[in-house]
Amino acid sequence: MSTVVMYSTVSVDGFIADENDQPGALFDWLTSGDVPLDESGQLTVSQASYDYTRQYWDQIGATVVGRHVFDMTDGWDGTPPAGIDHVVVVTHRPAPEGWDPEAPFHFVSGVEAAVAKARELAGDRMVEIAAGDVGGQVLAAGLIDEVRMDVVPVVFGSGKRYFGSVNAQHLLEDPDVVIQGNRVLHLRFRVRRRP
Repeated sequence: MSTVVMYSTVSVDGFIADENDQPGALFDWLTSGDVPLDESGQLTVSQASYDYTRQYWDQIGATVVGRHVFDMTDGWDGTPPAGIDHVVVVTHRPAPEGWDPEAPFHFVSGVEAAVAKARELAGDRMVEIAAGDVGGQVLAAGLIDEVRMDVVPVVFGSGKRYFGSVNAQHLLEDPDVVIQGNRVLHLRFRVRRRP
């Protein structure tokens, strides 16, 4: 069965965007090195970040996002980001008017149904859950196996929280990956399962 991973780049104080949904300096690490991360050549990172990030991206079979992210990105013009095969959108609304039904996007109501659909689509590959409100809901539902964060040296003070509006304690294991890149610290924690 697929591993379900909650992921995002995050500020030191735990935000994935400011109050206006702007990432500010969060993604500066993606242009802070000299190793191309993808075919576009626009993303260049340190060798350490490349080794970690490229391997992670190549394992993702499906990504789950909320309708807010989908709308903000205009659905990535029907092409999933970073070479991902499928995007599952958690929403109570149908696909946008005129949306290409052949695009590898799936519109599902509820986080449990979204994770189930993503697992089906991903097969034995990884399911990525975008951090934020949807990620927090999936964590609260007990469906997250790992938490991955790319922590960057910026403090927002307020904004959109990495864990959304989670209001209960969730224990994580000690980090099993800690990698320093240029302008980023890559961390991976396994979620501690309750007995």
